[in-house]
Amino acid sequence: MGKSSVVIYHVSRQHYTPTFKVFFFLVPISLAFTSFFLIFIYIYSTSKIFTNPQASPYLEPATNSSLFDLIIPFSTDNNETIPFSIDNTAEDLFFDLPRTTSYAKQNQWSLGLGDLFGFSGDNMNNTEIYHDSDIFMEDYKEMNESFKIFVYPHKPDDPFANVLLPVDFDPKGHYASELYFKKALVNSHFITKDPNEADLFYMPFSIADMRHDPRIGPQGLQDFIKDYIFNISHKYPYWNRTGGADHFYVACHSIGRIAMDKAVEAKESSIQVVCSSTYFVAGYFPHKDVSMPQIWPKEQDPKKLASSKRNQLAFFAGQVNSPVRAALLKHWVNDTEIFAHFGRLETDDGEEQLRSKFCLHVKGFEVNTARVTDALHYGCVPVILANHYDLPFSDILNWKSFSVVVHYMDIPVLKKILQGISFEEYSWLQSNVLKVRKHFKWNVPPVDYDAFYMAMYELWLRRSAVRVRLSASKEYI
Repeated sequence: MGKSSVVIYHVSRQHYTPTFKVFFFLVPISLAFTSFFLIFIYIYSTSKIFTNPQASPYLEPATNSSLFDLIIPFSTDNNETIPFSIDNTAEDLFFDLPRTTSYAKQNQWSLGLGDLFGFSGDNMNNTEIYHDSDIFMEDYKEMNESFKIFVYPHKPDDPFANVLLPVDFDPKGHYASELYFKKALVNSHFITKDPNEADLFYMPFSIADMRHDPRIGPQGLQDFIKDYIFNISHKYPYWNRTGGADHFYVACHSIGRIAMDKAVEAKESSIQVVCSSTYFVAGYFPHKDVSMPQIWPKEQDPKKLASSKRNQLAFFAGQVNSPVRAALLKHWVNDTEIFAHFGRLETDDGEEQLRSKFCLHVKGFEVNTARVTDALHYGCVPVILANHYDLPFSDILNWKSFSVVVHYMDIPVLKKILQGISFEEYSWLQSNVLKVRKHFKWNVPPVDYDAFYMAMYELWLRRSAVRVRLSASKEYI
């Protein structure tokens, strides 16, 4: 250390010419810039940061189009333009360009049977339809015995009885789940007329019915709900004690997502039981809210369910109302193994689903459609093409055991993914489809483990265990 200091001292005492000083200053700077340039060249030539992810032969589209072409309208062979509109979330535009071939190559469905179903390693056994069947059965029994719901009362002569009281018929159509749930709940053993023993409080307004009521309509939804919450919070003490955290409502129409915009406290605190369950947008919280399946009621089971000869790889039919569907049809509309049909079929699509191995659920205006439950109804393995979809009953069901989830990015290799599923893997998937069908049905009256009881179990999981006494009159907060 002493010697080094002496050397530095003597060097600093020397007098050098200006030319030498400039040279001594420029040499290290030149070396630094040279090193930086060489490092940049190395990164440029080896890193995927500067490469086009479409350059991979594995993700090569069916046509020579760029990835951005997936979200642009195109023409079919008959020159008919396929229209679509992008919803206000613009979710479909997030194709995640930095993703490369690694995603598709590492897709769970290209793995061996042992890895896919958890036969090796410490992975969960994906042949099981429940995350933990023992816990589910034990909790289900407790839920059936103790769970209590208080429904805010309304009389038949209420001016808005049509949106507050249950219907006296069997609901039909896309949004039947909302009406079935209310009808089943008010006639169930879960109802209590004593608010003090209630675990949760149900606000029974129907979003679907409000849309069609000329006094309310889509424009008046937010004001109606704001006024409804104002009224119950002033007439009863239950909302105010928790800020609505132990209250819930049910909505299957996607407009329910904005119905609470003038009642922000309800959106942030109350439990939302909704079909449009996407965690891409603000306002839906998977740990707090519940995903309800959209179910188009069917009168009876298919006669050929068990004996169907499934000789078609995959099936989809529907309007092209999103870039994701446009991309699907652009790549597969003329394929001989994937039946991708633009518009409604003239014949019953149930026959197509009965003869297909996989049935595609492709995001439209929203992440949810009845195609998932239709596929299960016909014993067809659902393929989920709906990013950010919080799948129904996912707290209970292991969706990997009976469905295939595919990212938008993998539409060009969809056929390769499905063909990569072995016969043994498909057999497990289809067998589990037949087991979970019962969870996606509405029955009148409800039947154990059907859609109503599964929704109730999801609500039971979100109940609050703590209530504080307000007064000696058994009033709790």
